[in-house]
Amino acid sequence: MALSGARLERGGLIVYLALITIGLIAIVSGYLGALLWATLAALLFQPLFQRLLARWPGRRNQAAGVTLLILTVAVVIPALIVASLVVDQAAGVFQQIRSGQINFATYFQQMHDALPERLQAVLDRSGFGSFERAQARISQAVSSSASMLASRALSIGANAAAFLLSFGVGLYVTYFLLRDGETIGPAVVRALPLERGIADRLAERFCAVVRATIKGSGVVALVQGALGAITFWIVGLPAALLWGVLMAIAALLPAVGPMIVWAPVAIYLLAIGSIWQAVVVIASGVLVIGLADNVLRPILVGRDTGIPDWMVLVTTLGGIELIGLSGIVVGPLAAALFITGWAALTEQRLGEPEGAEEPPDEMSSV
Repeated sequence: MALSGARLERGGLIVYLALITIGLIAIVSGYLGALLWATLAALLFQPLFQRLLARWPGRRNQAAGVTLLILTVAVVIPALIVASLVVDQAAGVFQQIRSGQINFATYFQQMHDALPERLQAVLDRSGFGSFERAQARISQAVSSSASMLASRALSIGANAAAFLLSFGVGLYVTYFLLRDGETIGPAVVRALPLERGIADRLAERFCAVVRATIKGSGVVALVQGALGAITFWIVGLPAALLWGVLMAIAALLPAVGPMIVWAPVAIYLLAIGSIWQAVVVIASGVLVIGLADNVLRPILVGRDTGIPDWMVLVTTLGGIELIGLSGIVVGPLAAALFITGWAALTEQRLGEPEGAEEPPDEMSSV
């Protein structure tokens, strides 16, 4: 009876924890994005906090406040400025599309006419249909995308107060995660209903993927986007900053990369006879933008996350589609934890050791 009573009590506790966890998630669901980015920021800037704490021993509040100030000045404010400039350029481009000043059908016709006659005949005889039909489909797709983005921009403007509130909540939570991260991280790992070795491995992979995705892939993407924006500005392309942002987003996708942006631009410039501009775009894309990834990623990442490129691509796209910008991190993170979890289960079934890794040093600073 005592044993059955203990099982009943444990079952009741598990049910209670499940219900209260679901309830808490429902309550804070509107701020999950802010909480996620607060956690990521605290994880990335924890080394800076530790350096400041070493300079000011025992003054954790001051060290966390200065770290948050540096984060705001170095990352948040520049990001808001760039975002506002991109929104202005995007609004201008969409307005020109609606007014007919930018006509993609005309641009594609110019590219079609610049092709050799045999290639034009192949395109016209292709199963896709006539080139005019392709123009109509592309123009319709661009117009519908412009309308969707415009409506979303209006909704963001209407919910500016909610955005500012979420932004403030994120900064506020970041401060406490910086200050108390040394105790919060190990406490979370200990509370996981997993064997300690498996919990440590999952925590280590979490830290590795977050740092590799943001510090590595994120910084590399920003550098490639900035180089692309400078290149497009040099050749006189309108809305160069907007193109640079699109290139930065494309740089996050393996096997696709920034070439998906600069290559069509170079082809169009060649088609309309802007030879030197096209040469500059191609040279910059191959020699500068393309090599930036090979040079910076090993320096910033330092070690492989163990995720295949195809899985990074699929999970990144799926994450963006599911939860928006946060999917850039959440997608590969889910893939890494999936691989690590199944690897641990396989080792248990085969009777192999769960990895000779010692508990990660990183979790002492989460």
